[in-house]
Amino acid sequence: MRALRLTGERQLELTDIPAPGAPGPGEVQIAVKAMALNHIDVWGWRGMAFAKRELPIVVGVEAAGEIVAVGEGVDDRKPGDPVAMYGARTCGTCKPCMQGRDNLCDNVAGIMGFHVDGFCRDRVNIAARHTVPVPGGVNWVNAACTSVTFGTTEHMLFDNARLEAGETILVHAGGSGIGSSAIRMSKDVGATVIATVGDDEKAEKARALGADHVINYREERFESRARRLTGKAGVDVVFEHVGPDTFPGSMFALKKGGRLVTCGSTTGVSSTINLYQLFQQQLRLIGSFGCRIDNMRSSLAKMARGVLPVIDTEITLENFAQGLERLESRRVFGKIVVTF
Repeated sequence: MRALRLTGERQLELTDIPAPGAPGPGEVQIAVKAMALNHIDVWGWRGMAFAKRELPIVVGVEAAGEIVAVGEGVDDRKPGDPVAMYGARTCGTCKPCMQGRDNLCDNVAGIMGFHVDGFCRDRVNIAARHTVPVPGGVNWVNAACTSVTFGTTEHMLFDNARLEAGETILVHAGGSGIGSSAIRMSKDVGATVIATVGDDEKAEKARALGADHVINYREERFESRARRLTGKAGVDVVFEHVGPDTFPGSMFALKKGGRLVTCGSTTGVSSTINLYQLFQQQLRLIGSFGCRIDNMRSSLAKMARGVLPVIDTEITLENFAQGLERLESRRVFGKIVVTF
């Protein structure tokens, strides 16, 4: 079967590898139909790894597909079922996993496509518990955006930041996959959205998604504009995933008692914060990583009723590297999805 493997820094190889055998106990075999690109794919392609890994490695962390076989003991899945797949190899037996918090697994074996072989192949065997049924009416391209694009956003906004109707949220990088999802999900619950983007074309697209106010961060200080838009009070929530380039300004944009939730740091790993501001304003800084499997279920339910990910481009396996280059250069609005 076909597989796309990373063989070295910025070196990808589309090759044939042996197809998987029959799924083991508790497993299903899936024919992969679509896979979404994410910044973690870019990081792996660049050679960044936060744990030991061996090359070559099959890439791809976020995907959806059709079950073609089930292993012993699997009675809640059947061949023909469309499913979205969870991208971390969690144990399922530790306390966090038993509580439905797989993204805090004590024994996680790695992230697929980054530490261990991922989804960018024709077929894959994974634990049935790491699959979530896709509702009718949700196509493969949208379903492929479940675990990272929608699941991460769902976990950030509602598990961690506790965003509510009537609140104001500042969404950074509104043209990114999770940024565009955050705009749609925030508007869906009745929040006022202030989005940052890097050019006028993206500003128009962010407004079309429903953003109430859009700030071109290349032309004005987003934190000052956010405070003006809120009558100098500040925003209730900041959706942060940029890192040191925006972190201090994000804190300044918050109202007293405001919440900043972050899942990424694309501009670096270290930032200086004002501790006086942190405790005097009683701010809450919340780290968020990945999602719970249940976040995938609620994300798919939203897709089924019309809250959909923003798709920039659909590409083939042969154009995977070009897709990563576009994502790296931020020449996208929404998601790039690979179809099989």
